[in-house]
This record gives sequence, structure tokens and C-alpha cells, in this order.
Amino acid sequence: MRAPLRQRIGLLAAALWWGSLSALGFVVVPMLFMHLGSPAAAGAMAARLFSAQTWVGTGCALLMLMVFKPKHGFAQSAQVRVAIKFIVAGMLLALLVEFGVAPRIVSARADGGNLRLWHGLGSAMLLGQWLCAGFTLWRLSAQPDRQ
Repeated sequence: MRAPLRQRIGLLAAALWWGSLSALGFVVVPMLFMHLGSPAAAGAMAARLFSAQTWVGTGCALLMLMVFKPKHGFAQSAQVRVAIKFIVAGMLLALLVEFGVAPRIVSARADGGNLRLWHGLGSAMLLGQWLCAGFTLWRLSAQPDRQ
């Protein structure tokens, strides 16, 4: 049985979200620090990329929430109900990093504040977002519930 179009769109959005986080966090940013001349230059470029990733992740999350919004007479599967919780959590983590943690990293770098604390918190929240995106992809790619 073929999956409905909306289920496929949601699965593609989940894959894009998780894949872009994986590529950025595990490949691109480490390569910046290996190949750019200074850690400051690599950090500035990484900050721009993470900001762009926030909007990719937020867009994917909003698309999934719209695609999986229950319609009149449409019952959501257990996979979708659980995935929605992780979609919202991951989107909130992305927005918290962008608007709460990233500005503190910039100000800590400028005025000698607690850069280590804010960088560590941002990294932990990025890992949390990656886990939410991965769990969402895992749940949405599972076989539909048998009823």
C-alpha cells in the first residue's frame, strides 16, 4: 500500500531536518575549524551556518505540523502523535538557541563573559534538537499502526 502524499511530504521534511543538522554538526563545522586560519573566523562562520540551520529546522517543523494536523474525521496514528511532541520540542530548542543562547555567546565573546557556559549550553541544545529530529524521522518512517 502506498503512503499518502502528505505522509511522504512529512517524511521528506523530517529527513531534511535531521540530515541538515547531521551534516552541519558532524561534518561542516568540524571542517571549518580544521581548515580555516583562525578559530575566530571558523566560529563566526559556524554561527552564521547555525543561524541558517535554525530557519531550515523551523521551516521543516512547521511544514510537518501543517501536514500532520488532524482534519475533521481523520485519526492520527500513534507514530504521528508521538512525533508531533518531538517536532515541537526540536523547533523550540532551535528557536531558544537562536534567540536566547546565540546572543549570549556573541556578548560573552565581546566582553569576556562566560563563553564556555553559553557555548556548552548551545551545543547541548543543538544535540537535543538533533535527537528530536532523529526521533521524529524514526517514528514517521515506521510502518503505520494496524487497526
